[in-house]
Amino acid sequence: MRNLYNSTKKLIVLGAASFLVLGACSDEYLEEVTYGEVSPSEMTKVENVEKAIISTYSVLNGQIDGSSNAYNSPASNWSFGDVVSDDCYKGGGGTGDQNQIHQMELYNTAPTTYDVERKWMALYEGVKRSNEAMKLLIASEDFDTELKTQRMAELRFLRGHYYFELKKIYNRIPYIDETAETVEDYARSNTEFTSEELWAKIEADFQAAYEVLPETQEEVGRPTNLAAMAYLAKTYVFQGKWQEAYDATTEVMGGSYGLLDDFQSVFLPENDNSKEIIFAVQYSVNDGQSSNYNGSIGDRLSAPGGPYYSQYGFHRPSQNLVNAFKTDANGLPVQDNVNVSETDNVDPRLDVTIGRPGIPYKDLDIIYEDSWARDLATYGPFAPKKRIVSANSPYHVLVWPYVNALNYYIIRYAEVLLWRAEAAVELGNLEEARSLVNQVRERAANSSYVKTLDGSSDAANYNISTYDTEWTDTQTARDLVRLESRLELAMEGHRFFNLVRWGVAKETIDAYLEVEKTRRTHLTNASFSSGKNEYWPIPQEYIDSVEDGTVTQNEGY
Repeated sequence: MRNLYNSTKKLIVLGAASFLVLGACSDEYLEEVTYGEVSPSEMTKVENVEKAIISTYSVLNGQIDGSSNAYNSPASNWSFGDVVSDDCYKGGGGTGDQNQIHQMELYNTAPTTYDVERKWMALYEGVKRSNEAMKLLIASEDFDTELKTQRMAELRFLRGHYYFELKKIYNRIPYIDETAETVEDYARSNTEFTSEELWAKIEADFQAAYEVLPETQEEVGRPTNLAAMAYLAKTYVFQGKWQEAYDATTEVMGGSYGLLDDFQSVFLPENDNSKEIIFAVQYSVNDGQSSNYNGSIGDRLSAPGGPYYSQYGFHRPSQNLVNAFKTDANGLPVQDNVNVSETDNVDPRLDVTIGRPGIPYKDLDIIYEDSWARDLATYGPFAPKKRIVSANSPYHVLVWPYVNALNYYIIRYAEVLLWRAEAAVELGNLEEARSLVNQVRERAANSSYVKTLDGSSDAANYNISTYDTEWTDTQTARDLVRLESRLELAMEGHRFFNLVRWGVAKETIDAYLEVEKTRRTHLTNASFSSGKNEYWPIPQEYIDSVEDGTVTQNEGY
């Protein structure tokens, strides 16, 4: 899709109110039509308003133009949420390959870093499209009244999502709503509102969406009322509003969502919209879209190599993450950060999540080998696996750009259970927290395990059990819930943001780097600065473009 933008303010507006983005459908390029070429009566026709709404959904995947570099603004946040945590390395063909992400991994990000600019631009494109579609919807006289109310709720949900992402990544952000009329209206200070006021605005969008959206949607991909409530719970969790988070998760857990029986099955494209998936970015391939840009374009560099995949080799699991899956004789986490050996017991989710030498990879009837790993000497032998689609699947594209149709799950039910467990701990309900964590672990225990190639036995010593001893210490309970979140959600782009909101980013990453630097020399110069590296810098180009000088750079940059 093309983007027309004002060159001085492109990082936030990409044209703002100077054009309307329209498209034939969700899987076609969106055509941009200037106001000068289309009469207002045409623009507010029902079919054109619907196209504007679809265009708001279409940038959920981080793809905002006709290039293939959505990996610099990925919906999955693999670089923003995993590579900068203790879960992953950048990977690729050495430190010079996508060097700006290497600098992010070293906590040496700058206001001119391309990915920082690109992510900002993609998210504000979502904000802008939400606002423009709202205005057209309001102005449309022919829209069915009931459907109009629902579509407005969808747009508020989407705007809430885009602003949530901006808040968790950049913290101090400009806030622009549907009253914006000109490009200049989008050139706003990022300190106009306090953090609390920004969160309140995000909450208001999700609350408004919840009050209107239906319990179910005929068209997959559109949010439900409980999806809005789940997202509202997420805003509460990020603010430490534990009673509100507890109450919100109560409602979500009382609905139709739930855990799938099998952990591996969650990450199959054919189960993309199962009962476990509360809201997701919808991907598709072989749908007529040029270059399969409706596929997982932001994650295309994760291809693990070997005989079936391109060897881009990015998003590589850390040794620390692999070690986190080790268990003892009772099936409980060990957490000694000693490298896993062939004889060690491990959580069965390890070999669903990570490609390890000696373990079969997907259903390809092949053993993963360390030779698959690009730049083995730098980044080690491990590969992503959980969100890689089998090369045998019709949902995987075997040619460039090597994408798949596995949706990106923004919120899934297991995460809601773990938020609820966090809230329960903070409210003093330690036994409830234990029960919730045990639900997640029990599902893992009862799932199908990775087998040897001949199917005669488990591929490793899988051993996982529930916590059967009463939880009586708050800090221990808190640590165990956080650990379960890491294990369950590994490689899904959440880890770094969780460390930040828990207030343990500095201590966790320092401990990680102390050991990991002895394993991976590319991390030698990595250093996390408290009070700085929890958030990304405001793009310098945006600061320079706001002529009244009211944009304040984040601390330390």
